[in-house]
Amino acid sequence: MAAIGEGASVRLVLVVACALIDVDGRVLITQRPEGKALAGMWEFPGGKVEAGERPEDTLVRELAEEIGITVTPPCLAPLTFASHAYDDFHLLMPLYVCRRWEGVPQSLENQAMRWVRPKALRDIEMPPADEPLISHLIDLIV
Repeated sequence: MAAIGEGASVRLVLVVACALIDVDGRVLITQRPEGKALAGMWEFPGGKVEAGERPEDTLVRELAEEIGITVTPPCLAPLTFASHAYDDFHLLMPLYVCRRWEGVPQSLENQAMRWVRPKALRDIEMPPADEPLISHLIDLIV
């Protein structure tokens, strides 16, 4: 029997996501563009945590780059996380909630965006790692 940690190593990827919630209780999702893995699926905005970067700082950076809004770390509240094994890596993804930001979300990277009710997320094609996050978000908002 092999001990924990023996054998082939699995690449761990840390990605952080944000559920932006508007005053009507809707959540912003973006569509993965053509040419990227899981193209066409909908996801929460966010991105990979860079070396030496805190997850909150990643979201501040990614939300400015992807959708042109300004968020400060105190406005980000951790909700839950996903741990999902893909074929060539293991994804660890904290999900933060944000209800306060400056600016109007707009697509800066040519990805489609839309605001949806949390329960509607169950009927939208999302990456496998995102799916377990939906019930937590529904419990928070509904």
